[in-house]
Amino acid sequence: MLRTLHIRDFVIVEQTEIHFGPGFTVFSGETGAGKSILVDALALTLGERGDASMLREGAARADITAVFDTPKSLHAWLAEREIDAEEELSLRRVIDAQGRSRAYINGTPATVAQLRELGDSLVDIHGQHAHQSLMRPDAQRDLLDAHGGHADLRHAVSQAWKQWRALARQLESAEKDAESLAAERERLQWQVQELDHLGLGPDEWEALQTEHTRLSHSQSLLDGASQILEALDGEGDSAHHRVTAANQRIQQMLRHDPGLKGVYDELESARIAISEAVSDLNNYVSRVDLDPKRLADVEARLGLVFETARKFRTEPDALCELRESLHAELAALQAAGDIDALRAQAAAAQAQYDAAAAKLTTARRKIAKDLGKQVTLAMQTLAMQGGRFEPTLAESAPSAHGNEQVEFLVAGHAGTTPRPLAKVASGGELSRISLALSVIASRAARVPTLIFDEVDSGVGGAIAEAVGKLLRELGERHQVLCVTHLPQVAACANNQFLVSKTESRGTTRSSIEELDASARVEEIARMLGGMKLTATTREHAREMLEGFGQPAS
Repeated sequence: MLRTLHIRDFVIVEQTEIHFGPGFTVFSGETGAGKSILVDALALTLGERGDASMLREGAARADITAVFDTPKSLHAWLAEREIDAEEELSLRRVIDAQGRSRAYINGTPATVAQLRELGDSLVDIHGQHAHQSLMRPDAQRDLLDAHGGHADLRHAVSQAWKQWRALARQLESAEKDAESLAAERERLQWQVQELDHLGLGPDEWEALQTEHTRLSHSQSLLDGASQILEALDGEGDSAHHRVTAANQRIQQMLRHDPGLKGVYDELESARIAISEAVSDLNNYVSRVDLDPKRLADVEARLGLVFETARKFRTEPDALCELRESLHAELAALQAAGDIDALRAQAAAAQAQYDAAAAKLTTARRKIAKDLGKQVTLAMQTLAMQGGRFEPTLAESAPSAHGNEQVEFLVAGHAGTTPRPLAKVASGGELSRISLALSVIASRAARVPTLIFDEVDSGVGGAIAEAVGKLLRELGERHQVLCVTHLPQVAACANNQFLVSKTESRGTTRSSIEELDASARVEEIARMLGGMKLTATTREHAREMLEGFGQPAS
């Protein structure tokens, strides 16, 4: 349930904080006061798109926060994203003057997509032009499926359709291009054979280059190592001889001056280091081979690799990756060219689609009867006595949406034949049927909060009172918020807020306040009789409130 909505610098709202309770709550006020702005602000916290035009004139940023009770069903979702699952769920949206948007969930930075995911589980908004969408066949299909809870079935049909169509296109292409596919397959086979014959290992190219460098310079390496050995430990005046002699002399001097101990240690370290270097060089010399045959073999291998790389117009070190890529391409082409296998796969995919679509059709037929009965019953209370509402399923070509076209038929009065909704319903009738559909669909909704933004437009009198009763009944199972201009609807509400606007120094500001019993009488009287209130309109307002069990004074 929505607990609090805090708005700052949004459109014409400077700052306001609204606290909500359970049941049926209405927002009323003069046209242009900003009633629907509240719905737009809440929609932003639920992931709707926003831009800099939504900022109040002169403001640096708009800041909206909505606080909900945290449904237990969302604890796992929050935990997966490392967001604290507290008793209250805070959704915040900030938009700056450059149109940049930031989002937060319980104080943790989040994405707009994450706000939208949460919003689907928290709030269902029915806009004031919802009835216009009923003219579209896809909207009628979506409403029927939403009422029936067919999301999983629809997803299964959509995925099966995509798989079937992809295989069907692949089969069609294979049958059409069988000859060109064979030529391409032959070309790939030749390329793969060339690279397989070369057999270049993953690290071989680098190893060949290193070995070639060593073999081609082996004589100079051997000569250099021998010269260094002679200098370090050769006969005569070598480095090892000189350091050893110096160390022996220092050792004698230590008898007279122990302070030379550090010099002795350093010379001893140098002597040991020279001995180790000499040993390592001797080992190196013993390993250096003058192997002309091996050098010739390596050069031949390098030449073959260079020639193959030139042939394939690539670098030598890219040949291994190219070989793997061509193998994969050839495998895919061979699979695509196996027309019999493709036909079998396409047939299996079609069978899977047919099974999923049949399940969806069965579910739609069942829920269509249920929805028809419920809307027909609601029509009797909305000044359409004797009218009937019939969702029908007409067989259509297979698609991602199933094997049928959903169409809503309506008979506005007794004795008339149901015809397509778009052709026979007047504006007022369409609005009433839309409202009945919204209310009935919402009865099965799992979201705790339902918002109706002037969905009662185009009705009045006794019909408006029936609309109010429907929404009040819905408020017994959900938190219902409704923007309305009808006093009959407002009188049915458990709570009422007044939205008003003021102008000061050329700036328009919107404000909102919760009405007590006496203030509700005044506001409903205004809704009944305009700006000039009389004792008669006040008495009428009081009677309306008392008629719905509301306190009035």
